[in-house]
Amino acid sequence: MASSTFFLLLMTILAFLSLQAIASDPSPLQDFCVADKDSNVRVNGFVCKDPKYVKADDFFLAANLDKPRDTSISKVGSNVTLINVMQIPGLNTLGISLARIDYAQLGENPPHTHPRATEILTVLEGTLYVGFVTSNPNNTLFTKMLNKGDVFVFPEGLIHFQFNPSPNKPAVAIAALSSQNPGAITIANAVFGSKAPISEDVLAKAFQVEKKTVDWLQAQFWADNHN
Repeated sequence: MASSTFFLLLMTILAFLSLQAIASDPSPLQDFCVADKDSNVRVNGFVCKDPKYVKADDFFLAANLDKPRDTSISKVGSNVTLINVMQIPGLNTLGISLARIDYAQLGENPPHTHPRATEILTVLEGTLYVGFVTSNPNNTLFTKMLNKGDVFVFPEGLIHFQFNPSPNKPAVAIAALSSQNPGAITIANAVFGSKAPISEDVLAKAFQVEKKTVDWLQAQFWADNHN
């Protein structure tokens, strides 16, 4: 009897720990927890503002997401406008954020990951070629051509991309992400534009290229298309 009770308790603890391990953002334990960005207390997310001082503007942003963004300033021909907890304090603990992505003709949102979020993307205008790659060892590529009104999901943490194949028309998409602060790691920027630079010996070995190729890549200006 004692051994059965111990086994049940152990299974319960392991189940609880596994749920904690797969959770992206902490679940809210009250109606809301508006971020107090002025607090010096460091927690996973932000400390809650005293509810007495919460106002409607804590849940609002005049984001002008109906207005086109400038894609000419980006070398990759895209402009990502992210709306997360840094812009709307009321998103704290709610596990969601939003982004508008504008694509120039033949522009792309280059291969990147969101370490803390799954993304669901809806095409508002134009056409997009999108895809993601699974983890090792298979590294399977899943791709789809999306048209206006189509929806596609990018699983959390996996490398993914969007490309506008049209040489004549721009494209626009809206993406929802399952974190108040999803993060973004653009692969080329992280590998070749890190500060300080990754050793050329490491990169030459990893990519099976000559060191001069690595030197050339590291010398490029790796601009961020997130605003």
